[in-house]
Amino acid sequence: MPKDNAKPPSPARRLFGTDGIRGTANKAPMDAATALRLGQAAGRYFNRGTHRHRVVIGKDTRLSGYMLEPALTAGFIGAGMDVVLVGPLPTPAIALLTRSLRADLGVMISASHNPYEDNGMKLFGPDGLKLTDDQETEIEALMSGDLTAAMVAPGRLGRASRLEDAPGRYIEAAKQSFPRGRTLEGLRIVVDCAHGAGYKVAPTVLWELGAEVVSVGVAPDGFNINKGVGSTAPAALATLVRERRADLGIALDGDADRVVLVDEAGQVVDGDQMLALIARSWHAQDRLRGGAVVATVMSNMGLERFLGGRGVGLLRTAVGDRYVGERMREAGCNLGGEQSGHMIMPDFGTTGDGLIAALQVLGVLVEEGRRASEVLRCFEPLPQRLVNIRYAGASPLHDAAVKAAIETEEAALGARGRVLIRASGTEPVIRVMAEAEDEALVEGTVARLADAIRAKARAA
Repeated sequence: MPKDNAKPPSPARRLFGTDGIRGTANKAPMDAATALRLGQAAGRYFNRGTHRHRVVIGKDTRLSGYMLEPALTAGFIGAGMDVVLVGPLPTPAIALLTRSLRADLGVMISASHNPYEDNGMKLFGPDGLKLTDDQETEIEALMSGDLTAAMVAPGRLGRASRLEDAPGRYIEAAKQSFPRGRTLEGLRIVVDCAHGAGYKVAPTVLWELGAEVVSVGVAPDGFNINKGVGSTAPAALATLVRERRADLGIALDGDADRVVLVDEAGQVVDGDQMLALIARSWHAQDRLRGGAVVATVMSNMGLERFLGGRGVGLLRTAVGDRYVGERMREAGCNLGGEQSGHMIMPDFGTTGDGLIAALQVLGVLVEEGRRASEVLRCFEPLPQRLVNIRYAGASPLHDAAVKAAIETEEAALGARGRVLIRASGTEPVIRVMAEAEDEALVEGTVARLADAIRAKARAA
């Protein structure tokens, strides 16, 4: 069986992080000028052959999408590419449409679970897969150079059009992922769309499959995306699930590529438990390929033990669903994901899809006729603590005192647990995680490391 590959991405890049380009809206690099150059550079990079070139552009519901979308459009048109605009749709819908429309690339304008002040741009190739590090590095190099050669003659300029039936195409694709011959009739489901990209399509899919649907987070105003709602803030959803006596709660994030669930008792269920449940079900049906599930270094050791007890391996990667997807293709696996709720299932799509992941869980509930609380607690997680520390300026992880503190805590834990310290690839945040059998040991380890990093962040 292939070995784990948890190495972080190697190419050093200024603009692209673990999930495209991201930053504060209307400030470099998340401004119209950068979006224009990205369109020009990506247009030149993918402008190969004599056919009419095409790019699909989608977005979430942030106000700044109105600024970035036309700038990208202008860049692509100037590079000779036709632009297909689809408006607010989940990230996985953009990946799907890029393939089905035989486009040369797709762009999703979104900062995922971040607040409305942020935005981002992530690119998909013609195969619907996120670009590799090397591809993004080449595009970034083009952006920093002279783009005169990317500008086509007036007669070769692209055109822009809007695809009116784009939501319907994704809705039908999502419904096709649900077990054939089954429905959601008799189930009451609360779905929280985070006032984001899935606010129309997610409730529609659930309703058309037969569920009684209670929708929240479906009134975007440009400013309220992820604000107290969605996968990063499921507390209100948990309360509503109990109040409405629902069978399941589904919380998507701003671009609907990740999900967390809430069982009928109001307990929040993370991506590790979803991976365990889907893997158990698929393994029993002889549908699980590659002999393993792919997850990241953040996934709980309890998941690894659960899978191992069933003869299924766990392959770990660096954090980022793009790296999970790459490892899945290398190992021939058809199930992978992140603790945060990104679930990748190439049987149904090329990138993380929160709605389709929820439908796979609902399929198990329907087929087994059991409550969510009975099937979604597959294993007892080892005590794990994660703290996020925001900083300004240089990363505190370069400081000698911080490095020494990390080495000390790792040595103290030894074989009893593990420490994981990493810088976020999408925001100026250091993530401090520890995991061990002993909860007090975990809490103490994280507290000491967090104090050391905060002290350096304050000093900076």
